[in-house]
Amino acid sequence: MTEDIFGQACSLTDARALADWNAAQIGVLAHAARTAPHLTAVIEAAPEFALALAIKGLSLLMLGRRELVASAREALATAKTHYEGALPRERLYVDALEAWLAGQPSRSIALMEEVLTRHPCDTLAMKLSHGIRFILGDARGMRASVERVLPAYSTAHAGHGYLLGCHAFALEETGAYERAEITGRQALWTAPDDAWGLHAVAHVHDMTGNAKAGLDWLTGREAAWAECNNFRYHVWWHKALMHLDLGEIDEVLRLYDAEVRKDQTDDYRDISNATSLLMRLELEGVAVGNRWEELAQFCENRTEDGSLIFADLHYLLGLIGGDRQAASHRLVARICADGAQNSTESAQRMANPGAATAKGLEAFGEGDYGSAFSYLAKSRDSLHLAGGSHAQRDVFERMTIDAGLRSGQWAQVEAILDDRRAKRAGQEDNYALARRSLIATARNNGGAQSVPAE
Repeated sequence: MTEDIFGQACSLTDARALADWNAAQIGVLAHAARTAPHLTAVIEAAPEFALALAIKGLSLLMLGRRELVASAREALATAKTHYEGALPRERLYVDALEAWLAGQPSRSIALMEEVLTRHPCDTLAMKLSHGIRFILGDARGMRASVERVLPAYSTAHAGHGYLLGCHAFALEETGAYERAEITGRQALWTAPDDAWGLHAVAHVHDMTGNAKAGLDWLTGREAAWAECNNFRYHVWWHKALMHLDLGEIDEVLRLYDAEVRKDQTDDYRDISNATSLLMRLELEGVAVGNRWEELAQFCENRTEDGSLIFADLHYLLGLIGGDRQAASHRLVARICADGAQNSTESAQRMANPGAATAKGLEAFGEGDYGSAFSYLAKSRDSLHLAGGSHAQRDVFERMTIDAGLRSGQWAQVEAILDDRRAKRAGQEDNYALARRSLIATARNNGGAQSVPAE
């Protein structure tokens, strides 16, 4: 019997395989590009190690691609053949994979929490609980999970800095902005490659409307995300958002081309970065050239996926931006059909908030701003169930607001702006200030019925 880097009993006996396993675990926490090669090496050296197979399967499911489900099932089947030889803690990871494949990722979370009850310093279980909760939009659960195990960690624990990074992000997503910033800074001091903690502080500056401070925070700390997997594109996306709030459009477009879409992948997380940034630019009246075209083609290829509503809504943005109405209609129809099944947790989210949000986005793309506002406002209070962060979902909030402005619904828009400000510690970004100015100007000009689309 051996122990891993986090002090957990491990059924691996080969020293080289254990070294790769430790590197893979740290890679998961650091969102490192090196993670997959280390995990592959573990499985090749110790094909009987069920825990590594479970992590492979769970990682595939987190990619949100229908065609990868078969590979996740293969990983589960192989892990089950070695189930009896695994330690009780390791078996719970296999059970978590099985639960998600059965359409119950919330059960996977419960199993990770069972691991943490018995082994609070299992940082990998903490990160998986955190990550799946993030996909399901459970910010309060993220925070409660981390705070439950915090007292068990010493500052010398190999996962301590990454735990702080997860805590920082959970604090930010639950509105504790001052604590989130302090904790995120501590995380990066402790684990210099903790890109998650670094980006939690960026979120704080986004939510409190302080783009300049956000740029000051990110500038010079590029090493923290340089070795990341595609998460590095997301950090660059945050930087582009800060430049957008400051009106520095040329820099936004430069970052889009040079960093955010440096590698034109069809990973849904990369697509979400790109489509949401281009849509924000268009809402500000910026011509984005032909940048929608490559995104629209990728998105049209994913209309039948249906793995995650968060992904589907961003595919829909790409189709709207690329003016592919037939494909948009197919995607909306499929979301509604999946939602009607109500057979899995993913399907439940297709129903709510998916169906109304999708219909609203489609109406927005067709210029039917009254209908767009009605649908988008209807799903607004449940949109967190689509997963992602406040910053990621804000593109839908902006489209809701702009649809209301374009259809002349001043009072309703002001109520949303007021609520948005309340959730941001009473602060407003330049986007919100500009919309309030548009309403005031329209009213002063005789109560025009709407603010024209740019």
